[in-house]
Amino acid sequence: MSSIPHDHAAGHEHAHEHHPGGIMRWIMTTNHKDIGTLYLWFSFTMFIAGGIMALTIRAELFQPGLQLVEPEFFNQLNTVHGLIMIFGAIMPAAVGFANWQVPMMIGAPDMAFGRLNNWSFWLLPFAGVLLLGSFLAPGGAPSAGWTLYPPLSVQAGMGMDMTIFAIHIMGASSIMGSINIITTILNMRAPGMTLMKMPLFVWTWLITAYMLIAVMPVLAGSVTMLLTDRHFGTSFFNAAGGGDPVLFQHVFWFFGHPEVYIMILPAFGIASTVIPAFARKPLFGYASMVYATASIAILSFLVWAHHMFTVGMPAAGQLFFMYATMLIAVPTGVKVFNWLATMWKGSMTFETPMLFAIGFLFLFTIGGFTGLVLAIVPVDISLHDTYYVVAHFHYVLVAGSLFAFFAGIYYWLPKWTGRMYDETLGKWHFWLSFIFFNVTFFPMHFLGLAGMPRRVPDYATQFTDWNMVASIGAFGFGLSQLLLLIAVLKTIRSGPPAPARPWEGADTLEWTLPSPPPYHTFETPPVVK
Repeated sequence: MSSIPHDHAAGHEHAHEHHPGGIMRWIMTTNHKDIGTLYLWFSFTMFIAGGIMALTIRAELFQPGLQLVEPEFFNQLNTVHGLIMIFGAIMPAAVGFANWQVPMMIGAPDMAFGRLNNWSFWLLPFAGVLLLGSFLAPGGAPSAGWTLYPPLSVQAGMGMDMTIFAIHIMGASSIMGSINIITTILNMRAPGMTLMKMPLFVWTWLITAYMLIAVMPVLAGSVTMLLTDRHFGTSFFNAAGGGDPVLFQHVFWFFGHPEVYIMILPAFGIASTVIPAFARKPLFGYASMVYATASIAILSFLVWAHHMFTVGMPAAGQLFFMYATMLIAVPTGVKVFNWLATMWKGSMTFETPMLFAIGFLFLFTIGGFTGLVLAIVPVDISLHDTYYVVAHFHYVLVAGSLFAFFAGIYYWLPKWTGRMYDETLGKWHFWLSFIFFNVTFFPMHFLGLAGMPRRVPDYATQFTDWNMVASIGAFGFGLSQLLLLIAVLKTIRSGPPAPARPWEGADTLEWTLPSPPPYHTFETPPVVK
């Protein structure tokens, strides 16, 4: 007979039952930190997959003529690269940061809905497999661009149906994740933490989550209409049946433009956390940053048709969308100047997170300026669907979102792992990424201004030189990302233990940086007397 009392043994079994080990721990986890980790690793995997597609595209474009791939396959790569990078890499990474940091920043024990959180994540790998698997379907992946415009998307093969299904699944995941984040932030803040005392990262995610709930159903609607046009004889987008392909563009971009801000707002939140920490000053203009974030979110719903200046809108429509788009530059400018003012006369040090944050600030601003150029109707009509547009949105999404996420990874790695990363490796990762990014995408401005259309596998010989430069830069940038993987794995395995305050000299500042500075860190909920 065991000497352990019966109920104690039962309790022990019960505890064991709820804490599975090995792979089951990751499949069944409801812990926000585990789920955040899963999101980040999934995101990195998709980032590598999308990156391999991008490098295949750049290898084909190294010189004129058809080298490596068939034109049809080239267009499929373009389509899936875009979808994977947006829905598989950037968005899940942002949700991974939210899962890790939001509960800790507001003093909550976990996310509001643990099992919903688990489900939100585990939908994604299946959607990723569907997207990548579309290459294996008869007829291959869709070749309609990531925007899936009809009639190309109506005539595509079965890979298109797999893509539509994948988008539905990823949209469901985003909506559930957003409900969870909103509920957590509104209901689980530590006593005394009012909304205007929350760290800006929490604010940016609260606003982003509302945007996701607003626009994901619109995307679901547009791809469902595509599906019924394809299989059920409807004519939403088929002109022969009285439909209108331009209707798809309106519905799609009503999702697509807020989506761009959904991908950048969490990056703004990370920049607003990292810059004050390394400037050793509270964030300048906290309240104006919150209002600017909200303004950007609201305005993002009013500018969708600036993607459509060439479809024949009436002049009044074009003017409205031109001015509305230019208006977004105002709150964005507020943010940029507030970050600069935060750094002004600060005791700055330049560790890897700060380097990426400053790289983000500098290059994102360039991306913003080219966006302003494209907002001007007559200019856009000339530059629409050229490489200038490709340059613009990669400055916003790679040098914008991605660089900010890199800053966040290096900044929080000591907190996540309890170990310090290799600073030398981090700095190599930054400088190589920064240089090769510009070598890749800056020449695309020249190509676009000279008239090179996007999504073409072959081109006229006058575009050869800059395409060669861009392709060399792309391989340099892609290979530099392996340094991140090495740095993270090295930290997890053998990094030196992180001190309680890993950023030397940041004594007065905590991990979470609301402004005004907190009375305590909201790591553990304070005891209410």
